[in-house]
Amino acid sequence: MRSNLSSIALALAALAATAWVASPGWAQVAGGTTTVDTSITASTQLAMGWSVKKTLLGKTIHNDADQEVGQVEDLIIAPDRNVSYIIVGAGGFIGIGRHDVAIPISQIEDRGGRLVMPGATKEMIKSMPEFAYASDTTQRDRFVASADKDITEGKAKVADLERKGSTAAGDAKARIDLQISALRLDLKSAEVKLTEMKQATALRWKEFEAGVSAATARVRKSMDSAVG
Repeated sequence: MRSNLSSIALALAALAATAWVASPGWAQVAGGTTTVDTSITASTQLAMGWSVKKTLLGKTIHNDADQEVGQVEDLIIAPDRNVSYIIVGAGGFIGIGRHDVAIPISQIEDRGGRLVMPGATKEMIKSMPEFAYASDTTQRDRFVASADKDITEGKAKVADLERKGSTAAGDAKARIDLQISALRLDLKSAEVKLTEMKQATALRWKEFEAGVSAATARVRKSMDSAVG
């Protein structure tokens, strides 16, 4: 009996719906890229009579010539709550040197319990872009790096103003001193807000995002207005 795995995808939709409600971290999804958030990885459990573990995970994929071309390592649930990709490992030994790729589940056929990818070869699988899970903290790390950059640039601006102030006199020096004081206050506020975020757990960083954004925006505004 030949069929693609759409029936399994439909069966797992119920599981996906449950996972969708239970997991708040749904983010980037496998589609035009081979990177997805780990929070959308399907759980290994039964769904409507199909055992993910017994039916797919760890199973070998063959081609038409009955040659082994890879092994199913994981499933990806898309926002429409259907299984859309399987993660296939090719090459390597016991995980060492293994090359994982994301393959649309529609390209895999179930032939009497045997998983077949028509026309596939190990070389073809290895030539596909490597699949990688995005870290759960990627977005937070990117935000923190941007805030750190603003603070670093603000401190550099303070140093520049101090150099200008050391050779200025009268009204010019007074103006520069005021600009330095204002920028230092904004920098102090931004540093405090960012420190609070860094000390919080990774799951709570969003609670501090608005405060840090506002503080670093003030730093940038102070730098723009501080002409020296």
